Amino acid sequence: MQIYCEDSLLYAREFFADWGQLHFFSGRTVTPSQLKDADILLVRSTTRVDAEMLSHCPNLKYVGTATAGTNHLDIQALKSRGIAYGSAAGCNAIAVAEYVVSALFALAQTQGWQLLDKQVGIVGAGHVGSQLHNKLSALGIRTLLCDPPLAAQGDKRTMVDMDAIMACDIISLHVPLVELGSYSTRGLFGPQRLAQLSDNQVLINACRGEVVDNQALLALYRQGRKFTTVLDVWENEPDILTDLLPYVALASAHIAGHTLEGKARGTWMLYQQVGELLSLPVELPLEAVLPDAELAAMTIDEAEQAQLAKLVFGVYDIRQDDQLFKTQVSQPGQFEYIRKHYAIRREFAALQVSAGNSVLKKAICGLGFASKAANS
Repeated sequence: MQIYCEDSLLYAREFFADWGQLHFFSGRTVTPSQLKDADILLVRSTTRVDAEMLSHCPNLKYVGTATAGTNHLDIQALKSRGIAYGSAAGCNAIAVAEYVVSALFALAQTQGWQLLDKQVGIVGAGHVGSQLHNKLSALGIRTLLCDPPLAAQGDKRTMVDMDAIMACDIISLHVPLVELGSYSTRGLFGPQRLAQLSDNQVLINACRGEVVDNQALLALYRQGRKFTTVLDVWENEPDILTDLLPYVALASAHIAGHTLEGKARGTWMLYQQVGELLSLPVELPLEAVLPDAELAAMTIDEAEQAQLAKLVFGVYDIRQDDQLFKTQVSQPGQFEYIRKHYAIRREFAALQVSAGNSVLKKAICGLGFASKAANS
């Protein structure tokens, strides 16, 4: 079996080498003719799989993307040719939720407020929104969920409308980019909705750049508005509106989901899909390929915000990404360079934490840290 893998697919050799002959290619330079012998094609978002490419691949049985999104796959063309396809939806949900948690602790520290005093409105209750809701709920932080499409499909969780979301202290966006229809998300936060934000509110966008109108955001800031924004995603990436940077509290290069575990999980999910499709033995667990974390175990004795912040920043401190981004991104080509050369980042589960009391253990485990016996 001829298995063609984009070279950025983490741990592809470990998961797929026993199933066939592996061929690696660059998603930025690959041509359809290079893939003509492929039985299995495994990609990330830099490879566009369209009808032209598929026409060169007569043996193709499956196309998988190790990413949550599928905008780079021509689903209709795949269906018309009878080619199975799959994605890794949810692979980076933990990573994005932890990005938001780090942002919240950083803002609480710099702006001098307590997270327990805030209500967080989560727009989009899919993989990421659910992870964020669970983590914040474990800390005792009040959350509201808003997801009209899921509610229409019969989701049993309590949902609120956007009016209720707009009354929250913190609004975190986790929706897909939907261009048309009743549930369109392009410009969800356009001029009118952005203008409704009070100066003490926080808006976080870690989903798709086009969900927030960046020009309207800049115009409001230039008018003297003071609400807080955290932006990991931007309109027109990689040619973003750099004039907005001085006004954004925390900014980064679309890396919220870029953890080692998230990328490995994406490949592992494709491994499971191919195994099921072709009745191959799926024997290698995700944990088997992950390296030991270079994080020293930590002990904390109190469930105070400062102590929890210490744990969060011990694994991931968003302020470091913010500083790097604002220093470098104004130079041509730096947005893509920062993404491509992003340093290895681990998820909270990579850190073992010793906690004394049961209340603290609940918060620590709820955030995703590994609980370690105090005497071990």
